[in-house]
Amino acid sequence: MSKTAFITGATSGFGLAAARRFVAAGWKVVAGGRRRERLQALVDELGSANVHPACFDVRDAAAMAAALDALPAGFAEIDVLVNNAGLALGTAPAQQASLEDWRVMIDTNVTALVTLTHRLLPALVARKGVIVNVSSVAGVYPYPGGNVYGGTKAFVSQFSLNLRTDLHGSGVRVTTIEPGMAETEFTLVRTHGNQAASDTLYKGAQPMTGEDIAEQIYYVATLPAHLNINRLEIMPVTQSFAGFQVFRG
Repeated sequence: MSKTAFITGATSGFGLAAARRFVAAGWKVVAGGRRRERLQALVDELGSANVHPACFDVRDAAAMAAALDALPAGFAEIDVLVNNAGLALGTAPAQQASLEDWRVMIDTNVTALVTLTHRLLPALVARKGVIVNVSSVAGVYPYPGGNVYGGTKAFVSQFSLNLRTDLHGSGVRVTTIEPGMAETEFTLVRTHGNQAASDTLYKGAQPMTGEDIAEQIYYVATLPAHLNINRLEIMPVTQSFAGFQVFRG
């Protein structure tokens, strides 16, 4: 019998690649996302027997609940939750940043993630399921302009470790995937659509791809039941750690 993965942010980037990876391996996927036309394109590509589109904004708790309540029988039993939906907004230092951007990041990366996780935890415990939370190296290593984005991802990583502690003995596995530089729509979203900024960031850098991260998500989700990867930090070879800043003035 096939298993089912619930993947948020499935209309682009890591989420889209993960949906394709799981379906290729014979899984069913509940694909969550805001953009209905992209979800429909995914259904058209992978088949309605394999993908159920759950169209809602993760920041809208009522819409999320309605989408979960409407899951058809063939997709209602979730074995793996991939909390992938998230975003960064803005690159300005904290003293110049947009408070609205900060709030959107907190609502999306933190509040929505815990809301969906809380809702699905009873089912995941019952099925001895897997939770894969997509965090970031930004939650571990600070950098200029990372401010609230880095803070939200640090929350995701710490929340995951605490989930693992609370779920001790339940059979539920919890993993945080913490990617470094990967070329998706991430920088376009962060810069409010600045294609030139995105092109400049990735040019010549050989960044990771959505498929690279999807492979890691699938790997940790399909490990033997007695194994748990707590954290998986992954970067392209071309990226490493920056030095400390020193102000001389």
